Amino acid sequence: MSVAQIENMGTLSSDLFYDILRRLDGATLASASCACAAFSSMSKEERLWEDVCSSMWPSTKRDDVKNLILSIGGFKKFYGDCFPLIVNKEVPEFRWSDYPEYTEELTEAEYYGDFDEFENVSPSDFVSMVDIKYKDKIICSKVIWGIPNANGFDGWFSNCPFRIDLFDFTGQGDDHTGGVTLSVTDGLPVVTSMERERKDGKLWKQLCDGIRLSWIVVNTKVKQAANLSSWSPLTGQRHWPTDKDFMLRFGSILPAKDILPCQMVECILAMKFQVTGGAHTTLKLTELCMQLEDMEGAHVNGRNSLLVLKQGLRCDRSKNYSLALESCYLYSKAQSEIKEEKLRYESWLDRLWIFGGITTFFAFLCCYFM
Repeated sequence: MSVAQIENMGTLSSDLFYDILRRLDGATLASASCACAAFSSMSKEERLWEDVCSSMWPSTKRDDVKNLILSIGGFKKFYGDCFPLIVNKEVPEFRWSDYPEYTEELTEAEYYGDFDEFENVSPSDFVSMVDIKYKDKIICSKVIWGIPNANGFDGWFSNCPFRIDLFDFTGQGDDHTGGVTLSVTDGLPVVTSMERERKDGKLWKQLCDGIRLSWIVVNTKVKQAANLSSWSPLTGQRHWPTDKDFMLRFGSILPAKDILPCQMVECILAMKFQVTGGAHTTLKLTELCMQLEDMEGAHVNGRNSLLVLKQGLRCDRSKNYSLALESCYLYSKAQSEIKEEKLRYESWLDRLWIFGGITTFFAFLCCYFM
């Protein structure tokens, strides 16, 4: 069978061009737009990028989300903002000595930031779009408008640890309200006992290799969006806190310059699965939450978290997944160095107190016998 050669691309109909482009994923579509003038012109069609976003993030199929995306610049801009992962290049330059000294004369507002800036950020400004896939099959899609249970700046939210629990909030039009489960039919291996699973780890490996998380945050006021997830798990814990629980951690490193003394924080997306069923081959998603932690591992409060999220949506991004992993690795390394230095400092203080106590004791004895 011979294939006729095309001498001029201009002889092909625009409908054929469009049919070709609508079958491409986002990265390929972006590359195709540089191939020729016809592709470049057609790749600007919002409908093409709407299809790409719908395939990548099913949560964008909702009418209210579509209107939101159009209001912040359209689907092409949304894809360009949310497909690359956040990369924090300032992590290697940070050390414990960069912490500014806290003095008792400073108030909390002066130390942690200006309240006037905080008043420009509201929990209602943020929208979360969460999509979970297992082996390219969507298992959960959810949209959260605002920050759940944030009752105002003067309430508990401002000073309590920031946390968003996906399954504690039920929005209109959300799917999967009856629970999210994975079974053998989804591709999980058959596990007859947890004792065997502890030895070979087949279920754990399949889960880590197959699960994908996207947590997109949109600031409706400044019209910016970013994906705060690492897409693939960064770390995990088997059998924690019980022998039937699997904990996975996703996330990214966000700047906190002029907000917190540590200058950067970790956005932690914790996902927990529990083994259920008699055959031990069914996993139930029991928890998915977002939290922010500083370099010392302390939870960031609600007030500062809103400022960090607002600033984090302006972060550098890259389609190179290894760069995102590198920034998380460097942050973890710097965090370990801080903990070690803090332990050494506390150990030095302990020895100093012991020496002071012994000296005081002997001084007291000398005074007593004299």
